[in-house]
Amino acid sequence: MTYRLFEGKDHASIYHKYRLTPPEELKNIILQYVDKKKGRPHVLAVDLGCGTGQNSQVLAPHFQEVVGIDISECQLAEARAVPGYPNITYRKGTAEDLPFPDGSVDLLTAASAAHWFDQSRFLTEASRVLKPRGCMALLGYSDTNLRFHYQDCGERLSHIFQEVRQILLPYTSSPVAAANGKLEELYSAIPFPDKERIECIRVNLSVSVRNLVGFIESWSMFQVYKVRDPQAAEDLLLTTQKRFLEEMGVTSPDIEIKQHLEYFCVLASKPQ
Repeated sequence: MTYRLFEGKDHASIYHKYRLTPPEELKNIILQYVDKKKGRPHVLAVDLGCGTGQNSQVLAPHFQEVVGIDISECQLAEARAVPGYPNITYRKGTAEDLPFPDGSVDLLTAASAAHWFDQSRFLTEASRVLKPRGCMALLGYSDTNLRFHYQDCGERLSHIFQEVRQILLPYTSSPVAAANGKLEELYSAIPFPDKERIECIRVNLSVSVRNLVGFIESWSMFQVYKVRDPQAAEDLLLTTQKRFLEEMGVTSPDIEIKQHLEYFCVLASKPQ
């Protein structure tokens, strides 16, 4: 699992602060799927590529135990610092070598992370550790159709965002491109007959301009750009914030705008 090349403390902090938390609608879809395919009790959920723990925390109220796995110790340190979830543990590890006995896991999840996995090795491990009728839920979002709304300038704000995305696209890795393809290749490779894709899960969020710029900063392609040209990367963030504020006719980056994006989810259940 070679995902997240930028594992330093600074990037972990940015990732923790600005990574999107899976929305309530998507959480409900996953839990209903597990109820339907496997049934209760919900004992063990394993969150792969957990990063700083947002998805692990969403799962915690619904499982007896949640284990978050990530390759980055800096990311895990940020996750462990979040209070209030005594049934979550975080371990350093990879999706291709899971520290669980055969047939012991009720749910495997990966939120905006599965595109980084070694596909064949991950699916072999998933087949091994899942219980009979255990479930897999691989989720993410597409930024290609991300749109904004603020008074009468939403279309122009969306255009600014897509311009920034176009600047950064040359720094996109092949795994990120696979994520933008909604994991179609990974879905086809899942060996379980019982599987489905759910697309166009539309979610509306409120986000400040400051946090939107932080969201861009958390992207792996921005981090590549930053390594290549630190000053240009910093200038891009400052210019993007300035353009948004000028278009909105405001001065505070804490003003919120509406963000419209689409999530997708790959669901699968291991045979009995």
